[in-house]
Amino acid sequence: MSEMWQSVDRLSNMASYYLERTKVIQSNIANADTPGYKPKELIFEKELTQQIELKKENPKHIDPFPETKTEKKIIELDNFSGYDGNSVDVQEELAKLAESSIMYKSMVETMKKEFSKLKLAITGR
Repeated sequence: MSEMWQSVDRLSNMASYYLERTKVIQSNIANADTPGYKPKELIFEKELTQQIELKKENPKHIDPFPETKTEKKIIELDNFSGYDGNSVDVQEELAKLAESSIMYKSMVETMKKEFSKLKLAITGR
């Protein structure tokens, strides 16, 4: 796979992660008044960050981007609970939502730039 397509594939995976994370956060906010509700988080970021930090500089290096996809998993956060057992901190969830939305838009914009480069290479304009 060419380097450009690997980059687009990684960006696509990251955009997908942030889109799914946004849905989980929105669910947390929607359940802020539900007694006993525990906020959830989509875990994938650690593996994603490791993939980004690893870059194959030499053909003899092990491929840091194997074909197998990293599993995403939703975990329940065990935060301090209020009197009704609900532990959603709306301010914290709103901050996470803003971060996740910004990251998603950033991934999409970067993919658009990659495709613009491809278009420039094909058409010359």
